[in-house]
Amino acid sequence: MKIWGYWATLGWAVLGFVGGQFVALAVLLWWRVGGLTALLDVPFDGATVTLFILIANPITVAILALAVRLAGAGQAEYLALQRPQRRDVILGLVCLVAFIAMGDALLYFNGYELVTPFQLQSYVTAAAEGWLPAFLIAALIFAPAGEEIMFRGFLFRGWARSPRTVWPAIVVISLLWAALHVQYDWTGMVQIFFIGLFLGWMRWRSGSLLLTFLLHALFNLEGTLETVVKLRLFR
Repeated sequence: MKIWGYWATLGWAVLGFVGGQFVALAVLLWWRVGGLTALLDVPFDGATVTLFILIANPITVAILALAVRLAGAGQAEYLALQRPQRRDVILGLVCLVAFIAMGDALLYFNGYELVTPFQLQSYVTAAAEGWLPAFLIAALIFAPAGEEIMFRGFLFRGWARSPRTVWPAIVVISLLWAALHVQYDWTGMVQIFFIGLFLGWMRWRSGSLLLTFLLHALFNLEGTLETVVKLRLFR
């Protein structure tokens, strides 16, 4: 199987990301928002966030799939779309629960909110505008799928080329992944970085992107449930 080199892998990833973001932004400005100022005034609007995710991620995935095709490789093999073994699924779920519990405890006992303003505002506005089902699909399926294909799929394949490069690749990929989550403050980005290390380790151990997608989706689900609990019980 031909694998794109380090810089070519980065180039394709940047092209996929920028292409998806550009098209999504153009569609939103043309159809829903009507101007950049209006978009900046409501960056956490649930409908806007939903549409952005639903538009940008399929385009990013399509560009990366094209890159795999041009490399002459199979999509499933290149992106590790393999069924994980049961023991890896169990290990991943146990570690995820422990990670979430530890992270929430650290935030709580240091006086930080468990639910971010982005989570609250996007959920509330999506519900108010009738976009909640689409918002949940975007947050729990489209966003994890697009991000895992790019970071633990395409970038991992291109950069983790030998045992000695696995952990440097996992660290760099996690840093890039965290840096793109500009909707959170520094505590949220630190948490995302460590989640990235965990997902990278599970991708390496299991050889399965399907497992990291599952864990990523469950992590997002847990955040959504915390948002619902805060809105209903602690407003």
